[in-house]
Amino acid sequence: MASLIKKIAKLNPVTISIFAIFIGIFAYLKGIPFLDLMELKTIDLRFISREKVAAGSDIVLAVIDEKSLDKEGKWIWPRSKLADLVTKLSDSGAKVITFDIGFIEPDDKQIIQTIEDIQAAIKNISPQDEKYLEKLKANADNDKLLADAISCSNAKIVLGYFFQMDSEKTGHIDRKKRSAHQKNIGGSQYKVTRYSSGNAQNIPLVEAKTPKSNIALLSNAADYCGFFNMFPDKDGVVRWIPAVIRFDEMLYAPLSVVTAGAFLGSPLSIQIADYGVEKIQINGLSIPSDELGRVIINYRGDAKTLPHISITDILNKTVPDSVFKEKIVIVGATAVGIYDMRVTPFSNVFPGLEIHANIIDSILSEDFLYKPNWAAFFDIAAIIITGLFLGVILPRTGVIFGAASVFVIFSGYILLCWRLFSENGLVLNLVYPLAVVIIVYVGITAYKYLVETRQKKFIKNAFSTYLAPTVVKQLIESPENLELGGEEREITAFFSDVQGFTSISESLAPAELVELLNEFLTEMTDIILNCKGTVDKFEGDAIIAFFGAPNTLENHAKTACLASMKMQKRLSELRNIWRTKNKPELMMRIGLCSGPAVVGNMGSKNRMDYTMMGDTVNIAARLEGVNKVYGTYTLIGETTCNAAGNGIVTRQIDTINVVGKKEPLNIYQPLGYPEEIENSTIDTISLYSKGLYAYRAQDWDKAIKLFKSALNIRPDDGPSKTMLGRCGEFILNPPGKDWNGSFTMKTK
Repeated sequence: MASLIKKIAKLNPVTISIFAIFIGIFAYLKGIPFLDLMELKTIDLRFISREKVAAGSDIVLAVIDEKSLDKEGKWIWPRSKLADLVTKLSDSGAKVITFDIGFIEPDDKQIIQTIEDIQAAIKNISPQDEKYLEKLKANADNDKLLADAISCSNAKIVLGYFFQMDSEKTGHIDRKKRSAHQKNIGGSQYKVTRYSSGNAQNIPLVEAKTPKSNIALLSNAADYCGFFNMFPDKDGVVRWIPAVIRFDEMLYAPLSVVTAGAFLGSPLSIQIADYGVEKIQINGLSIPSDELGRVIINYRGDAKTLPHISITDILNKTVPDSVFKEKIVIVGATAVGIYDMRVTPFSNVFPGLEIHANIIDSILSEDFLYKPNWAAFFDIAAIIITGLFLGVILPRTGVIFGAASVFVIFSGYILLCWRLFSENGLVLNLVYPLAVVIIVYVGITAYKYLVETRQKKFIKNAFSTYLAPTVVKQLIESPENLELGGEEREITAFFSDVQGFTSISESLAPAELVELLNEFLTEMTDIILNCKGTVDKFEGDAIIAFFGAPNTLENHAKTACLASMKMQKRLSELRNIWRTKNKPELMMRIGLCSGPAVVGNMGSKNRMDYTMMGDTVNIAARLEGVNKVYGTYTLIGETTCNAAGNGIVTRQIDTINVVGKKEPLNIYQPLGYPEEIENSTIDTISLYSKGLYAYRAQDWDKAIKLFKSALNIRPDDGPSKTMLGRCGEFILNPPGKDWNGSFTMKTK
């Protein structure tokens, strides 16, 4: 509780509101599954709460309902019955007949096979009998009867099919079958496709693995077809359809859009920009979609909002022709147990064919739901405005007025989004702006009453009588900071020092020295902090810091190395600036070591520092000084090098013995990112490594030759100079046969 109070106490109402705004914007951009689901539910509530939308008169649903099953027999019916349906609807003047039924497999051929068996069995069949049997075969070929009815129909016929979206279910389908299926679905392809650029052809769209088309006989008879795939949201509700699915680089339209195009007598066109689908058009009418080509379904109402007519009544001619004249007739099932039940904002049991009908009616009436291009800006602006307004108002009001303000904003924004949805078809985000309103209200209320009023008053009354005012104030603001304690953590210790700072300080006036040192320390410290390091202390020109505590860093060794490289790069830039101002050009040595250390608040009850202790810390301090020996400016221990991984190019400099350590230490120099390393540096590293190997083998002549070769490439290479001089010394005074290749440092 004390920790929570401390964190809240450091905030203020404006900070809380800004923090809530940033959380809201971040969550909105990234998406939180629970809030996204709640947003979908608010869309459903907007559907339910708005007035019923009057459906147009151009669509009729011919349904396989319980009555049809009772009169015509159980499903599946022979296709001769559907051929009769097509003929009667065509004769009644229907303009478009759409099947929300797939004819994926051929109809039953058992009768035809029986007739053919009879023909084969009769040896001397008369021409009259042969003609009769052939007529029986023709009448028994239900697929051909339906194909003939489609071909002869005055109405435009639209067949439905579906795409397989799961690769696991299509592995058995070979290329030949895919090509056959693709040929059968040519009637649903966008006839006009425009790309704004070459890149636009590669934008992400809904991709299919393979189509499952109607049989070729029926596909060839019909001029139109469209897929009837639907993709429910995570809660199972169908709120949108893909207006385009890509298969084998071709773009295909859904059953509803194809039907509308057939009715309007215009080819379908699609325009794609670099960011996604830009425009879907039928006869100059644009259908709004998102960048993936998804269209929000503008449901007119609950099931049976559009007229349902039983197919048995159509077959028995009990329905007037005027009902179908110049209309779109969608054929599908509504009987329980045989149709594809869908969940919609209005019902958990909703016929799939009526979803297609809702989409078609929305297109014909030009009544769409859509998220405009500026929707994201509006949503983010709503988050910012409501958050800032409450951040300013709530601290200045009492409980009742503050709650009333929140209620007005909360309900007002709901009403605004509902009206824009109902009257203009705009789908704007409700949940995220309202979530920010709640967070700001709760946060500021907690600040005002939990911290300012209750906790501070309690602490003041409890301790002011026997503690000094300054101590009471400290206890109120940061009570846990009075506690001592440390813990062992894996960290990377950092030590740095300025080369020759004593002589530099002697050459400057005190004011100039302070100015230069402050500029240097500020720039270097900012880099450490930006890399999530912790600055322990300053000792004159020296910086002591560590990475990995109190915060947790996934790879503190690599982060420390990157920070060191950034510091050296920035210091190089500063030297260029200082040179123009005739200021001393500072050079900095850095030592890094990774490993266990004790970190925490250490000191006395009255004076504490958050610092580090341990062998890892001591080694890092030693490595900073070792730079002087090798003419380097950053050295790291072997533990740091191994932990940093391959993201940084390093070279092994030497193996050394330092004061206070029994085991020799391998030391490395970080050189930069792999992509930044020049070829000359790579060659220098290679020659130096070979020279180091020869040096350890006491092959002094070879080592000298290799180190000289490295210096020919990089004359300023400090380690090569150092090792070259050391080889000369060892020629005069060999280290002996038992030498392990390490060099003993004579000082700390």
